[in-house]
Amino acid sequence: MSSRRRILGMILAGGQGTRLAPLTSKRSKPAVPFGSKFRIIDFALSNFLNSGVYAIYVLTQFKAQSLTEHIQRGWRFGSGLLADYFITLAPAQMYLYEQLGNVWYRGTADAIYQNLHLVENYRADDVAIFSGDHIYKMNVAHMLEQHEAHRADITIAAYPTLLADASRFGVMQVDERGRVTEFQEKPKEPKAMPGKPNMALCSMGNYIFSRRVLSELLEVDARAEGSQHDFGKDVLPRALRDGYHIHAYDFHSNPIPGQARANTYWRDVGTLEAYHEASMDLVSVDPQFDVFNPEWPLRTAVEYSPPAKFVHEAGERVGRALNSMVAGGCIISGGTVRESILSRRVRVNSYSLVERSVIFDEVDIGRHAKVRNAIIDKDVRVPPNAKIGFDLEQDKARGFTVTDNGIVVVPKGYKFD
Repeated sequence: MSSRRRILGMILAGGQGTRLAPLTSKRSKPAVPFGSKFRIIDFALSNFLNSGVYAIYVLTQFKAQSLTEHIQRGWRFGSGLLADYFITLAPAQMYLYEQLGNVWYRGTADAIYQNLHLVENYRADDVAIFSGDHIYKMNVAHMLEQHEAHRADITIAAYPTLLADASRFGVMQVDERGRVTEFQEKPKEPKAMPGKPNMALCSMGNYIFSRRVLSELLEVDARAEGSQHDFGKDVLPRALRDGYHIHAYDFHSNPIPGQARANTYWRDVGTLEAYHEASMDLVSVDPQFDVFNPEWPLRTAVEYSPPAKFVHEAGERVGRALNSMVAGGCIISGGTVRESILSRRVRVNSYSLVERSVIFDEVDIGRHAKVRNAIIDKDVRVPPNAKIGFDLEQDKARGFTVTDNGIVVVPKGYKFD
């Protein structure tokens, strides 16, 4: 990280995550658990800290209590003289009430606009604005180096995406130097990359702005009639029209210390099926996303649970977990866990089976119960002999969400009859 420039990190963590319901019925998308012990927000925060970005605001809005508690419990710097080291929550609080009236954050750009005083107070030279609801690793310092080297006003992290999927993203065209020449947000007919007719260059929703340019653009956007106050829909197209220098940063060139393979993993786990698929990748023999790299540690709130425990080894009553992740405090008491992720303090009782499933905190799997292709939210007691994921019509009759691919989701605190 450049020692001459001050960079401020701002994480947009107010997403509702409606497509992840019921996992988001009582929490925002960035607060959804992932990978046994993490929350989705942890990956953006870890990326910033590992990259030397130590001044961070987390912008929250919808159903933020769970996320707030997680940040306060596990993401605080110690008190002392390091005033430039902080991770601070910035909830929607109508700071510009006199100017804007009775409105919360009206879009991604408006969320930053309503907090421009934080940018000014920190005296930032550059502002890294990142999404808080994706799973990936990113060396932000390398992106900042490219931003400075190209003397860009704005740098957008770019990810080559299949043309068939590109309509879900902002799509860019760039010249031979990487300067953005066109930007369209979620176009119905996205343009392909030159020489790659089946691929489009898409925005990851991660940006670095110079402070001056950010302030100029957001002030204009706040006054623009008809604006949706969104970076992709409004701010970036306007910046392009007004002649600002926008550079596309190639995410695939991003170096991660301790990682041998190219850095190509970036997932929006915004649907239940995408969430389940990404979770199953973690327990594969050679996962695409490696959480075991000590040179790029993934941090989260410290939980003082005891170690996981496996008991019984008699005939069919064997406590075991195969190709799985098991968090602290779990007790596998004579049951079998296969290709699954268990969060903290889960109990799997005798003769039961958990297969290709994601189990959240404090779930109890009763004796002889069978769970397959499921996501079970926290504080659920699965009764003895129950079956989940075997009769999808029965699962629907219970009120469970069942996806097109047969993933069964049991909501938080569900009570069986």
